[in-house]
Amino acid sequence: MRSWPRLSRAMTQTKAILIAGPTASGKSAMALKLARERGGVVVNADSMQVYAELEILSARPTLEEMGGVAHRLYGHVAIAEGYSVGRFVREAEAMLAEVTAAGQVPIFVGGTGLYLKALLEGLSPIPAIPPAIREHWRAEADRLGASKLHRRLAEMDPGTAARLSPTDPQRIVRALEVMDATGRPLWEWQQEPGTPLIRTEDTERLVVMPERAALHARSDARFDEMMARGALDEARRIMELDLDPALPGMRALGLRPLMAHLRGEMALEDAVDEGKAETRRYIKRQATWISGNMKSWKAVSAQ
Repeated sequence: MRSWPRLSRAMTQTKAILIAGPTASGKSAMALKLARERGGVVVNADSMQVYAELEILSARPTLEEMGGVAHRLYGHVAIAEGYSVGRFVREAEAMLAEVTAAGQVPIFVGGTGLYLKALLEGLSPIPAIPPAIREHWRAEADRLGASKLHRRLAEMDPGTAARLSPTDPQRIVRALEVMDATGRPLWEWQQEPGTPLIRTEDTERLVVMPERAALHARSDARFDEMMARGALDEARRIMELDLDPALPGMRALGLRPLMAHLRGEMALEDAVDEGKAETRRYIKRQATWISGNMKSWKAVSAQ
């Protein structure tokens, strides 16, 4: 049974609440509790919970878990689309206007720290990329593959290339199209400040960070629950769509090992173990990012 911190006087005057934390830390339950106390709306800030087809593997809240409270930006995007932080900011801006006009408090919750950071800092003012340039580099990615495309980026923009993995085609293509369209490297654009959607002083910023061993136990148990709810069938339906494996949604935790099992390449027990291991590795990356970027946020306990 969880008990949550009582709302401070400062929080009751807040225009938005932001809740961050690793996967399986208890963020969604905390957001629901605060939404009920404040008459708020829970807003997704998780890059996988936007996808309609990832109902189970993204741990998207069920109707029961939503508890009759309005939840926004969940499951509204097809996995065949490439959702991005830029699209999140555009959708969040429109949603914020609607929610605040109704006198409600937006409660952003999710483990994608970049989304929460973009709310408070905005995005770099990179000009729109002409469709012809965008299509050219996407075609090059299909023709050459991520590794060769990364070498091309290293020739054109070594500074950004050094910051990107050679196995991340989406970000490599983005860097190439920005360099091609603007004549400036992406890393230079990223130094320019954006326009925040929410002022920091108008927010209550909370971080839920359980002890690591307990968090791993929770994430393992949750993966078992996902399997019991039909995660393997969900993976089968996605595999039958025959999508580009480089799409962001195809990086959902546990999806690739379960698909490997369905192709006969891995025993189910091994696929489940790998799905749990992927989740633990991701938790570690989330915790590292949070410790480096959210030092001023208030740490709260989910117990």
